[in-house]
Amino acid sequence: MTPERVLAALALLVPIVAMLWVGSYDKLGPEAGGVPFFYWYQLLWVPASAVFTVAAYLLISRDEKARRAARAGEAGDVR
Repeated sequence: MTPERVLAALALLVPIVAMLWVGSYDKLGPEAGGVPFFYWYQLLWVPASAVFTVAAYLLISRDEKARRAARAGEAGDVR
C-alpha cells in the first residue's frame, strides 16, 4: 500500500463522509440567495466530489506509472 493509494482512498472518502454526516447540514440557515443551507450545501458537494474524484484518479495513475516503471526496470536488470 503506497502513500498515493492511501491519499486516493481518503480523497474518495471525504465526500462520502460529508454526505453521510447529516447532522452537519440538517439546518435551514444560513441561506444563500434564498436557498436554505440544506440544499446549497448538498449542491456544493457535487463539484467538490468531482474534484476529489479527479485527485484520486491522478494519484492512482501516478502510482500505476511508478509501478510499471519499477517492473520495467526489474525486467531489464534480469539476464
